[in-house]
Amino acid sequence: MAAIPTLKQLRYLIALSETLSFTKAAERCFVGQSTLSAGLKELEDTLGTQLVERDKHSVSLTPTGRGVVERAQRLIAQADDLVDFVQGAAGSMMGVIKLGVIPTIAPFLLPALLSKMRDDFPHLKIVLREDLSANLIDKLNRHQLDFALIALPYETEGFLIKELFDDELWLIGNQHDPVLKNKEIQLTNQLADRVLLLEEGNCLREHTLTVCTKSDLASTDGIEATSLLTLVQMVESGLGIALLPEMAVKSGLLIQTNLIARPLTAPAPKRKIALIARPSTARIEEFNALVRVLKESRGG
Repeated sequence: MAAIPTLKQLRYLIALSETLSFTKAAERCFVGQSTLSAGLKELEDTLGTQLVERDKHSVSLTPTGRGVVERAQRLIAQADDLVDFVQGAAGSMMGVIKLGVIPTIAPFLLPALLSKMRDDFPHLKIVLREDLSANLIDKLNRHQLDFALIALPYETEGFLIKELFDDELWLIGNQHDPVLKNKEIQLTNQLADRVLLLEEGNCLREHTLTVCTKSDLASTDGIEATSLLTLVQMVESGLGIALLPEMAVKSGLLIQTNLIARPLTAPAPKRKIALIARPSTARIEEFNALVRVLKESRGG
């Protein structure tokens, strides 16, 4: 039987890929630099190929090395899920769940979710991480999160996905803006030119661009918001109009502003809220419980 890499060797390679420093990678793995170097050399010998290039000034991974890292991250995550499964065999709905949530969802769903989960499952602790979708998915792959609450459409191939409910996008603007005099608004190209955006990397930006059907759409004077609160303040200051998720509108985000919100004409643009996890997750009962509570909070 051919020799296969060990998980320890794969962890060494992952640490090196993230730090590009033998010293820092060894510190991260709590081993000496010589131990890490020997482990990586054994890994290369086992696989029969060079994974790492280094000279006196720099460290890099070969193309094969980068491919091995990508696969190693999935293997490590599955191994950690195996450990979770064994540890949880004595009882589910206990311990710690690491949940990631995107910023355009977190303030509006988490209060009710956490309160209900505490009431229903007092022995289950939920630790939160708020971040952009791309970062949450990366952390899921690295087993730094158990689940992520995101908005679709987004690239989620290879994950366990449970779609929860739709969240329509509403148009917000100054209450005296003649554009918002109707109860429902049709988003024309002329209006799209006034739409302000969130910064690059925020999925709501991409959803807005899709609605406006203009891939080259840019905010007025190149100004972009870093959060929904900043976006609201920009609209209130007269810089333009914006699309806001219905959950944000109904949470009272526009209270004490001079702004109003209007739904868009049918078919109304929307994003779909979803909970995702690794297919190998050992916390499937907790995953299903979160799905149920999230749906109940929306009456679905």
